[in-house]
Amino acid sequence: MNVPRPALFLLVLLSTQLGNSYAADRPNILFLFSDDHAVKSISAYGGSLAKVAPTPNIDRIAHEGAVFRNSFCANSICGPSRATILTGKHSHANGFMRNGNSFDAKQWTVAKELKASGYTTAVIGKWHLKSDPVGFDHWEILPGQGSYYNPDFLQMDGQRKRFDGYATDLTTDKAVAWLESRDADKPFFLMCQHKAPHRTFSPALRHLGDFDDVDIPEPDTLFDDYSNRSDLLAKNEMEIDRHFDWAYDVKIRKDERGDVKLPAPDRYGTPEYNRMNADQRKDWDAHFGPKNKEFLADFRAGKLKHRDVVRWKYRRYMRNYLSTVKAVDESVGRMLKYVDDHGLADNTIVIYSSDQGFFLGEHGWYDKRWMFEESFRMPFIIRWPGVIDAGSQPRELIQNIDYAPTFLEAAQVEIPSAVQGRSLVPLLTGNTNDWRESLYYAYYELGEHAVPQHFGVRTDRHKLIYFPQADQWNLFDLKTDPQEMQSVHADPVYEDTRAALTAEYHRLRKMYDAPDYEKL
Repeated sequence: MNVPRPALFLLVLLSTQLGNSYAADRPNILFLFSDDHAVKSISAYGGSLAKVAPTPNIDRIAHEGAVFRNSFCANSICGPSRATILTGKHSHANGFMRNGNSFDAKQWTVAKELKASGYTTAVIGKWHLKSDPVGFDHWEILPGQGSYYNPDFLQMDGQRKRFDGYATDLTTDKAVAWLESRDADKPFFLMCQHKAPHRTFSPALRHLGDFDDVDIPEPDTLFDDYSNRSDLLAKNEMEIDRHFDWAYDVKIRKDERGDVKLPAPDRYGTPEYNRMNADQRKDWDAHFGPKNKEFLADFRAGKLKHRDVVRWKYRRYMRNYLSTVKAVDESVGRMLKYVDDHGLADNTIVIYSSDQGFFLGEHGWYDKRWMFEESFRMPFIIRWPGVIDAGSQPRELIQNIDYAPTFLEAAQVEIPSAVQGRSLVPLLTGNTNDWRESLYYAYYELGEHAVPQHFGVRTDRHKLIYFPQADQWNLFDLKTDPQEMQSVHADPVYEDTRAALTAEYHRLRKMYDAPDYEKL
């Protein structure tokens, strides 16, 4: 590695002694963030989609820096993940356990700490924490989930303004504009946070049809029957088959009909469609109109069997999802170009991540929430010239509680003892000694998509999940069963493993001071 650990500690000491006069030498931190971006759809992670849906700009960060192969969230849901990143604490410790909560802006955050230490700070795009951002010199955020087309942005002065265009492009425009106007005498911390590729998976109009002629691989578990695991799995309401947008009589549910972009029975449109201007709708109709007409004709004529319809929905879903990802990747390219063009690359840490993973048909699902790998994993790709060897692929277990302490150590700021995560700087500089061997997971939502509360522990090979509602345990061997199709919790062969993971699960709950189940 290019910068040994002792040198980094010396920089921290010098920064403490010299105060903010040393701030100009500290690295900028550019945090590029998306919503529901599965690692499977980032080509730097490989997998079945890498060739059909490449992400060259995100991949550039990986090629010039590091891609973490075992990166996970602490709670696979949008708002809680964001709160975890800001605080470096698990959901129960920062108070934002569910999407319906409101973030306590009075508590410590990494943004406040960086600002106090001399950084100029901004967050632009999706926020999703209800309370207004605090600790930022500038913010401009989408209200709630935000809209893909002609979105509103909440302003620091309390106004709500609508802007013509596509959310991903506009978020990038605003991020670049802030970089142009910032105080250039200070290092910056910018959180550029996109709505995409969150539901309803609505592409930039320029990308409509980009994947129409692409053969999208079908996951082996698309028709999972949920046997050999907790019976709570079968009660889910997040299947592409039963819950994605419509019933088989094509009476589309009003709240979700935008998923597959079919015409609604009462009027052609979805909330996103209804935001478009005439020119935008013209492009939309020209793309989806003929395809929908062909599908509905075959469907109503009885030409399609049940699984044919599921596969059609899966392909429509994936084509739209991957198209939204394409605009996010373009945004990353624009941000990298800005850094390059303005001579900032050598002293700017660039990170790409997302709030959690997402199911792309695995187990028949869309959405996230479950502790299964597809939603539990989250991307973490980082470039730091002069510190990280290009092309690094660390395999240590990391979690989003680690982001805040990483930002602080990189900025040469002391990490508060209340932070539950650990700085990743040692891993970035080659020091893997005494790193954690397990992760704790907690999901607290109260029945959304009929996903029950559950908690668990993961090691490099095994995963233990507890469902308090049914008092059921599942244990998975990720080496022999990477798709998590068979719980081996009752298998006597795994008796010692089960005992060790159960003990580790309770150790982590005690260490993090996790709340009792009955208090949730």
